[in-house]
Amino acid sequence: MSSTEVRSKTAAATPKAQRVVDLKLEVVAIPVADVERAKRFYGGLGWRLDADFAVGNEFRVVQFTPPGSPCSIHFGTGITAAVPGSARGLYLVVSDIEAARTELVGRGADVSEVFHRAGPGKPPLSGPDPARRSYVSFATFSDPDGNGWLLQEITVRLPGRVDADDTTFTSATELASALRRAAAAHGEHETRTGQHDENWPDWYAAYMVAEQAGKPLPS
Repeated sequence: MSSTEVRSKTAAATPKAQRVVDLKLEVVAIPVADVERAKRFYGGLGWRLDADFAVGNEFRVVQFTPPGSPCSIHFGTGITAAVPGSARGLYLVVSDIEAARTELVGRGADVSEVFHRAGPGKPPLSGPDPARRSYVSFATFSDPDGNGWLLQEITVRLPGRVDADDTTFTSATELASALRRAAAAHGEHETRTGQHDENWPDWYAAYMVAEQAGKPLPS
């Protein structure tokens, strides 16, 4: 056996490190019967109108983006063959379920009362989760065609749900909420230590990064 054959077999037996390619969800298409009515509805919610392109009478795409969202929605003509109103379980993650509901109601959406579940698959219970745990408080609403949206309150991510190296806040409101939670936790920290923490900015930063990444929080 030649040295070339040895090297060839060794290379074949050694798996190559594979690069994970970013796959960023950009757009979700929703089926509507009346494009202008849907445009008025989503514009009324305060969502950003990104595009409204038409090609004759056969194709039209309207794009809206919810505040703070990296993903947009498309609707229009020639976009999807799905039955209008058949989209269900479209999640909108919020940091304050009650504030989000109040704003949407103020903008004309018919939003359900806030409810929570004791666990996955459990029946809905009235009001937000008493402990305000992440992932368990909800509210729902539909657009004029019946496409269903679900608000879900998340303030602390489960481990592995986000890139541990990334910390992002998509609005001033979301950042302010994170600062308030850090401030409350830091107050408990100072009570435990019995002294003022001069390095509170570092503590806040560590808390906010760990909270978003789902890592153990500083104490």
